[in-house]
Amino acid sequence: MSDSGATSPSRHLLDVANLTIHHGQLRAVDDISFTLERGEVLAIIGANGAGKSTLLRTIAGLHTQTSGTITYEGDEISKLRTFRRVRRGISLVPEGRRLFPSLTLEENLQVGAQKAADGPFNIAAVYELFAWMRERRRQKVGQLSGGEQQGVAIARALVANPKVLMVDEVSLGLAPIVIERIYEFLPTIVAQGISVLLVEQDVGQALAVATRVHCLLEGKTSLTGAPDQLSADAIESAYFGTIHSSTTPESST
Repeated sequence: MSDSGATSPSRHLLDVANLTIHHGQLRAVDDISFTLERGEVLAIIGANGAGKSTLLRTIAGLHTQTSGTITYEGDEISKLRTFRRVRRGISLVPEGRRLFPSLTLEENLQVGAQKAADGPFNIAAVYELFAWMRERRRQKVGQLSGGEQQGVAIARALVANPKVLMVDEVSLGLAPIVIERIYEFLPTIVAQGISVLLVEQDVGQALAVATRVHCLLEGKTSLTGAPDQLSADAIESAYFGTIHSSTTPESST
């Protein structure tokens, strides 16, 4: 029997169905549905206030949906506590990184490893992926640059050995060259069998790395599809709210 106690057939790694989420009286996410497949990078794009971060936090178990279901590996996990979702293989790199600045780099990684699932990543493996970290492992995280801190936040999520890695606004506040270096690691992460759910305001960067794109506008789906099948005009319209007939969302089933 699974942690959630409820099993349903699903061919998808992650299946979000008709999800509605409120912040008090505000409907932040309105009837969103999508799937995430194994080995896929799904980019969630949209302007500030579109509901992207709320969506990721709800999948991680940090916020409770009003209605709808979240199914992971065939199990409905909507009532599963956050740490159990981590143990099942769902990790979040939150917006703003949320590291412990008074702890060292390695101590922050040890926090991430506390609820780790079985898998290829441990602290030693992360030091191989991010070569600079081993020399800096005893340095306080608060003394690192913004880009280095973002790397630590990603590494902290990886040592939990996720099957689904959710990354919220990885490029926020960073210089373009730093963003480029961080994104260089994405193919290596995916090659380990990890699926990525990426929230990104930098549309160009999202299109460059994504298998599929899901655009949100004021909490609603405004466009979905593979990047090479979506025109720049359709993406701009869906992002800013002037929806044309060509931007009708595809089915998520």
